[in-house]
Amino acid sequence: MSNPLQKPVVHYGMGLLSAAVLLFVAFQFLDGTARYVVVVMAALEVTVVPQILKRAGEQSEPKETA
Repeated sequence: MSNPLQKPVVHYGMGLLSAAVLLFVAFQFLDGTARYVVVVMAALEVTVVPQILKRAGEQSEPKETA
């Protein structure tokens, strides 16, 4: 069975889902500077999380012994 972290859909899906939650909270419950800080955090989630998950998936690949 393959590792879910090796699938690109998981990389981008997790980042987008967490960013959507952050944006919902920002626009429903926050205002002013706090809202802008959370929006920046959401932007970072979309850009950074897929890269981190890709590296985690690459490191979890089994090593072939020759």
